[in-house]
Amino acid sequence: MTTIRPSWIDDDSEIEDTFGYAERNVQWIRKLKHPKNKAKGNPFVLDPWQERIIRKMFGPRNPDGSMKVQTTFLLLPRGNRKTSLAAAIVALFLFGPEKTPGNLIQSAGSARKQARECYEELANIVNFDPRLRGKVSITDYKNRISYRKHRTRYEAVSADAGVLHGGTPTVVFVDELHAWKKRDLWDVLDSSLNKTDDSIMVVATTAGRGQENIAWEKYTYALKVQTGEIDDPSFLPVIFQAGKDADWRSEEVWHAVNPGLKHGYPSLKKLRTLARKAEHSPGDRDVLLQLHLNVWLDSATSPFVDMAVYDKGKEPFDIESLRDKPCWLGVDMSTTTDLTAVVACWRDGNGGFKVHPHFFCPEEGIRLKAERDGVPYPHWAERGFITPTPGVTIDQDAVERYIREFCERFTVKEIAFDKAYASLLMASLTKSHHPVITMQQGWVTQSPALNRLETAILDGKLQHGGHPVLRWNFSNVEIATDAAGNRTMHKGKSTDRIDGCFATWMALDRASFGQDQRNIYAGGQRPKGFATVKF
Repeated sequence: MTTIRPSWIDDDSEIEDTFGYAERNVQWIRKLKHPKNKAKGNPFVLDPWQERIIRKMFGPRNPDGSMKVQTTFLLLPRGNRKTSLAAAIVALFLFGPEKTPGNLIQSAGSARKQARECYEELANIVNFDPRLRGKVSITDYKNRISYRKHRTRYEAVSADAGVLHGGTPTVVFVDELHAWKKRDLWDVLDSSLNKTDDSIMVVATTAGRGQENIAWEKYTYALKVQTGEIDDPSFLPVIFQAGKDADWRSEEVWHAVNPGLKHGYPSLKKLRTLARKAEHSPGDRDVLLQLHLNVWLDSATSPFVDMAVYDKGKEPFDIESLRDKPCWLGVDMSTTTDLTAVVACWRDGNGGFKVHPHFFCPEEGIRLKAERDGVPYPHWAERGFITPTPGVTIDQDAVERYIREFCERFTVKEIAFDKAYASLLMASLTKSHHPVITMQQGWVTQSPALNRLETAILDGKLQHGGHPVLRWNFSNVEIATDAAGNRTMHKGKSTDRIDGCFATWMALDRASFGQDQRNIYAGGQRPKGFATVKF
């Protein structure tokens, strides 16, 4: 699919308006004044695509008049005036026809500046309109706007201001969810909305990066509703997005994804300038794709592989059926901040590979690590993808037990280690005659192994079962290249984890040769690119 957009946004189809509330709200918004509109009377402009959204939100009603749509998810590229639309929606509930005495409306952003954008937009509208002076008060230092007559109030809160408890908002507007690094504030706001039957949430965001965040979780649900995979009348998805196969140079694609372009926003001239830069600058290309075409990017700015290609290997498989098949393990040890990864690899008989990873992390401070790294470690632990070990460091005894138990169940030919932090564990396993080898890290060893791993992924011959932690690791990998063209993996950011990738390339590299430690020198030759083996 080249582009994704709501089918109803411009097809002139009839939108349910049970009690006429949508028509009432559209007309009320158009009577607002906007300081940036220099036309006579300074009317608030509601373009046709925006009007359709308002009608979809407020038209469908239950028999008692309450709104059927409880959550609206807007995925709009930057510059399409979603803040103005959000301010109009907030105004409807603050001092417009949707107000209820005592209403609390909140807007939330990742930081104070972001949270204040909707607040400042609405404050400008209020200050500019003499009809509202004396009726609506603005308390700037509290980020609060109040309508005295009905004691309704609106306030802006931010994720970096600490978690709020005890409030009972009826309306929550969430701005740029893709920038939220942790989900604490989301959980508080979402749970507070459950206190009343008629509460609503509006999420307005551009596309983000990575899949280990609250924004991806909500986006994927919204996409399933928009495509009809999930039937949820209470959820209104409004997704404008270019597909990964779309031509980012095409102005036709730009117009399809940016509904405001036909009305003069965002700037077509500046998009053309950015596209010219993107021809030669990967960074500018990412900006164009993510912020202006709403393409969800992976974590690394220069990823090792296209994650859409990597995801072709996500079909699950039963590892128990591989008990009698030769298996190779790759182990990347750690101490505190990184993960410890143990990856098993089997050849599938058709030139491909199956890998099964498992991870370990210190149990103490696991939630703090989740916030720091921006990934759901506790959730992964609950699902069995990670084993938390007691204390502040990795319990090597737990890792050793896992490896020994795995070797009892499967036909393990080699256990390849990066020797960092692993000397005691390697010595213990060697003493019990487990097939331990060391794979040296560095340009000469890693570069040919990376080529084999990359080829397997690109050819669709790496089946990983969609393991979420391993996927996150692969999305973090960036590649460094030396003057001779040799390549090594490294992290995109200090908080990124790529331990599972190191363990995978070790296991797959050894499996690709299909030999155990007793035969590696058969014929007097070592495989090309293979590091020195130490016992």
